Amino acid sequence: MSMNLNGQINLEYQKPPKEILDLVDVKLAPYVLMDDQKQNMVLIFRDAYESIDDLSREEMRLGGLRIDPKTNIGSRVTYYNKLKLSSVDDTSQFEVKGMPEEPRLTNFSWSPDQSMLAMTNTTSEGVELWVLDIAKRSAKKLTGPKINANLGDPINWFKDGKNLLVKFVPSERKELINTEEAIPTGPTISVNDGKKAQNRTYQDLLKNPNDEHNFEQLSLSELKKVSIDGNISDWKSKGMYREISFSPDGENVLITEMKRPFSYIVTYYRFPADYAVYSKEGKQIKLIEAVPLTEELPQGFMATREGKRSIGWRADAPSTIHFVQALDEGDPEKEVEKRDEFFLWDAPFKKDPKSIIKLNNRYAGMDWGNEKLAIIYDYWWNSRNLKTYIIDPSKSGQEGTIIYDRNYQDRYSDPGDFVTKRNEYGRSVMEIKDNKAYLIGDGYSEEGQFPFLDEYDLVGKKTKRLYQSNYTDKVEDLRDFQVDKNQLLVRIESPSVYPNYYFRDLNKEGDDAQLEQLTDFENPFKAMQDVHKEVIEYKREDGLDLSATLYLPVGYDMEKKEKMPMILWAYPQEFKDKSSAGQNTSNPNEFIYPYYGSPVYWVTRGYVVLDDAAFPIVGEGEEEPNDSFRKQLVANAKAAIDAVDELGYIDRNKVAVGGHSYGAFMVANLLSHSDLFAAGIARSGAYNRTLTPFGFQSEERHYWDAPEVYYKMSPFMHADKMKTPLLLVHGEADNNSGTYPMQSERYFNALKGLGATVRLVILPKESHGYRAKESILHLLWEQDEWMEKYVKNAESGD
Repeated sequence: MSMNLNGQINLEYQKPPKEILDLVDVKLAPYVLMDDQKQNMVLIFRDAYESIDDLSREEMRLGGLRIDPKTNIGSRVTYYNKLKLSSVDDTSQFEVKGMPEEPRLTNFSWSPDQSMLAMTNTTSEGVELWVLDIAKRSAKKLTGPKINANLGDPINWFKDGKNLLVKFVPSERKELINTEEAIPTGPTISVNDGKKAQNRTYQDLLKNPNDEHNFEQLSLSELKKVSIDGNISDWKSKGMYREISFSPDGENVLITEMKRPFSYIVTYYRFPADYAVYSKEGKQIKLIEAVPLTEELPQGFMATREGKRSIGWRADAPSTIHFVQALDEGDPEKEVEKRDEFFLWDAPFKKDPKSIIKLNNRYAGMDWGNEKLAIIYDYWWNSRNLKTYIIDPSKSGQEGTIIYDRNYQDRYSDPGDFVTKRNEYGRSVMEIKDNKAYLIGDGYSEEGQFPFLDEYDLVGKKTKRLYQSNYTDKVEDLRDFQVDKNQLLVRIESPSVYPNYYFRDLNKEGDDAQLEQLTDFENPFKAMQDVHKEVIEYKREDGLDLSATLYLPVGYDMEKKEKMPMILWAYPQEFKDKSSAGQNTSNPNEFIYPYYGSPVYWVTRGYVVLDDAAFPIVGEGEEEPNDSFRKQLVANAKAAIDAVDELGYIDRNKVAVGGHSYGAFMVANLLSHSDLFAAGIARSGAYNRTLTPFGFQSEERHYWDAPEVYYKMSPFMHADKMKTPLLLVHGEADNNSGTYPMQSERYFNALKGLGATVRLVILPKESHGYRAKESILHLLWEQDEWMEKYVKNAESGD
């Protein structure tokens, strides 16, 4: 079918060629939920894509949420439609009895002893609570379609494992207002009293009092206690409850309750909220913090609000709250010795909170160990610095011992993550034995990727390597380590072998002897199993090391080396040092997994594919990466094309470039400021940076700080330079910050007005990522048609 490039086209959904279609219509392998004892496995299955009918259900977009007002759950939730059970002792797959008809399952939650798995099932009437008994291999429904999952976290287990705390739709909820039919009672007015409110361009915000009404009604829940026998009793009257978390000993519950006033410029997570602790019977014990509406923050990515934040339970104590407070009033521009202070506060909160440590930078998380040991992290975005401290949580006013002080973008020096285990409270804490902790790392290096397990001496502060994967034809992903058994849980894959789970027994000698296979999922993409895949390394003109994953067309003769068309796909990333920017974190042995956003489909259509090409944008010292964005972008692209051309595989006059989101922004800039490409594909991008004036991506300066940077980086401002055919694609309901559909619409109009060859495809009902099968198939058809016309069949050079 030929493309009409003039005016608007009423076109039904199309399907791509059979070679591509056969890779889309596949049955996915299940996702694996494994208990902490590594004994039982729940296999949860889903369809690869939804239907356009699914996306066409009624949807309300309020306060940053997208809600199905009829069923009271997020309208873009990923559902699973089948469960099976398996175990380490018997890896057969067993059916589950008593499952609902046409299941739409989500919100999976293990019971405290992991003998049961709770979940929600969404019907046409609403959300039900179901529970799966692992031993009996049977499921049963506990409630009707009355659950309110609009704010998430709808089900939480009591410590006894026999009851759950559940959010219910209030019995007396007010009617929702049809905002399209409602007659206005007056104008909508926003005011500011002189304070700076420099916020990103959020979408799906509240716009008027009718939106406020609907948001409040959809957020309100009643909390009820539901037994596994199906008995339901009241626990707490209605409120706008967000997160709910039981203390490790199960005696108390931390509840975040959202309050008015709402905002028209920020999303619901910055609305006022009370953090309060209740007894397990529902009596309030202590208001931990009343967080006000947060519309104004200082400038910069390291800005934060004042007051208690990062409020949660200490994992290795019965009932202790932890929180942090800013020491710089949340303003990264203020010169202070320490940025954040970390506190512990024991229930029943009769004494004052205890200050444990003042951190150099912003708090970045915890790994709890025991009463005398924990790991705490802080970071600073501007310098890409991450520090790891050992602390004694029983002591106050300590400095802590810094054991790692590193650039978090430096993947070669990454020491890994501490191994955790399930403690007596059912919480994850560090695995510690004889003053030794354990770290699992990705193992990226100049020689390739070799994941590792290390032992860390908490007293001597020294590391000992216990295991390192030595595969050069596979990828071994280390998932967990059981110290008492000296056994790793790993997942192994190769380009043609689907990822499967194994135990690796480190007590045995030899790779094969150590491995015990747990799953046996087949490769659903057999057409791709003989495709040649490798990671190529090359240099940019300034000497910076780059890499990319190269795929050759199906059946390509590497001896003959016929020059083929190529599609290059990339996504820019900002760095503050050349050393980190030049690291290779691509592994040629990863499974070839086609998905809607991937260009790898086109190896079946005679194209060379250069995927995940490194596009670092580096700014060292006082220079910011975006100060030379365009120059570095073009240099990255030229280096990639030169590298593949030197291998003899491509006709460099038949190269397309593609990208999604910030990658689409990259595409438009490359086509405007270079003559390297025959065509481009830009999906769900932003093209006019003056429409995102208070920062974008990793740019924290606002437009008035750096107007020349915003101007130079905006393809819209340089639409007159576009001489290369460009396919623009955008989801009609894109909710990503900054990439609203108007970006593509206005850019298209500019290009069309200036005589460029351009096509704009708006996918109905789709958001920033695309979900409906009809949309995916049509997208693949559009991309194939565009490349066939403007790349494969373009005129060859000399």
